[in-house]
Amino acid sequence: MAERRLLVLFGSQTGTAQDMAERIGREAKRRHLWCRVEALDSCDVANLIHEPLVVFVCATTGQGDPPDNMKMFWRFLFRKNLPAGSLCQLDYAVLGLGDSSYPKFNFVAKKLHKRLLQLGGNPLLPVALGDDQHDLGPDAVVDPWLVALWDKILALYPLPPGLEIISPNVCLPPKYILHYLPEDSPHSDSELLPPTAPQAAPFEFHPFAARVVSNQRVTAQSHFQDVRLIEFDIAGSGITFSAGDVVMIQPQNCPEDVQQFCQLLCLEPHKRFVLEPTEPGTSLPPLLPQPCTIQYLVTHYLDISCVPRRSFFELLANFSTNELEREKLQEFSSAQGQEELYSYCNRPRRTTLEAMWDFPHTTCAIPADYLLDLIPRIRPRAFSIASSMLAHPERMQILVAVVQYKTRLSKPRRGLCSTWLASLNPEQGDVWVPLWVKKGGMKFPADPATPVIMIGPGTGVAPFRAAIQERVALGHRGNCLFFGCRHKSKDFYFQTEWEALVTKGLLTLFTAFSRDQEEKVYVQHRIRENRRLVWELLSSGNAHVYLAG
Repeated sequence: MAERRLLVLFGSQTGTAQDMAERIGREAKRRHLWCRVEALDSCDVANLIHEPLVVFVCATTGQGDPPDNMKMFWRFLFRKNLPAGSLCQLDYAVLGLGDSSYPKFNFVAKKLHKRLLQLGGNPLLPVALGDDQHDLGPDAVVDPWLVALWDKILALYPLPPGLEIISPNVCLPPKYILHYLPEDSPHSDSELLPPTAPQAAPFEFHPFAARVVSNQRVTAQSHFQDVRLIEFDIAGSGITFSAGDVVMIQPQNCPEDVQQFCQLLCLEPHKRFVLEPTEPGTSLPPLLPQPCTIQYLVTHYLDISCVPRRSFFELLANFSTNELEREKLQEFSSAQGQEELYSYCNRPRRTTLEAMWDFPHTTCAIPADYLLDLIPRIRPRAFSIASSMLAHPERMQILVAVVQYKTRLSKPRRGLCSTWLASLNPEQGDVWVPLWVKKGGMKFPADPATPVIMIGPGTGVAPFRAAIQERVALGHRGNCLFFGCRHKSKDFYFQTEWEALVTKGLLTLFTAFSRDQEEKVYVQHRIRENRRLVWELLSSGNAHVYLAG
């Protein structure tokens, strides 16, 4: 009988495609298939020729781009020298996750499906195109597609004699077992110290711990929005960047939330444990030291402030000993309950921790072994770099608007990363932030004669500050900036810097302060007023135009 094994590969930017891939992995286990779930860039692409059955789950980001964790796979797959029939033994299916409000809707999934066909792969089903814009989200497409997929797979690989599909009411084993260590076992404080400078350039799973040099509020105290200019010391990190690049920052949960979580689940924060995978071949989670404390796990790893997904309620229902709570959890995890789940979670932006408060009987019954199955890891956040190495060597600056807004829930919603960054006070002792740099989508012209028109309202001006510093240092003229904000006296970022450059003839600056007069004035009004200059720069100067929001 053919070997019953399935490989599920995902390309995920925000975690949705990974969550979906893990759901397929769980459903495969219920059908007694041996299954591996991996990021596309973690698998050896050359081994695809030996795989009989693969399901690809891919998101599309930006303007039809593949997610970061499938970029190497993407480059390899589209190499011209791959033989046409190289994947003729492969049965495959492609599930795309996208948003139809973007012009390149599910571009990556469509292109991947087509390329696998060209290489001789055998599609089990047409490509599925999940859509965030649908009332029920991607599940409207995914649920029926998965039913059809399992029918196809079980026709090719029937259940072994005497085995049945494991019921959804039966809880599958966790990915890892937490082994608590005795109190008196020797331990190091490695998790408490900033890591030493890395051997290679820092990346997601080996970030550089940068010291915070300064953290200053750049909006007036009377202004509704708290915006920070934060500077990091990156000496000895091996990090280099140019204008338009992006810094990725790994945030952490606030101490109050960590304490609440531990109380709710009756966890002892200072207990130490090691993780042991339940299946051979499962790698340990990156960024988690071994051994580790519960406190570290909850502070640095578990995303207790994210809006929980359907899979969270599905797993939670398995632990519920309370009939009322279990019924509600089952409803939230059913196809019919998705509208209600959206109203409960997504619309008010309810966090995982808040959802746990609403199911107290179930929450205190969660086995610690399942924490890493239940709650995803904290994702890094991206910020435009707002300084140039030519102006500030061994330093990096970012401009951060602290996210806070109201929903129907009584407590204001706060951005995890911006709130944490704003709370760091280098004047009270050294503070460290794990970070690394990613190439940005903006490239500025190398030719010093090419003028640049930059339109950067609000904190959108951050990458242009880096560009202007870099271009001025290189002697490039033709720098034209349109900047807009509410009030000249409250949120005019880098005012003195811009005005000094204007005085030296190195910058042409147009400002729009929308609330400083009766009629609201925005950057587009200033562009229209200066249309002759803009057209002159475009038509005669071959200017490049950049827009950041």
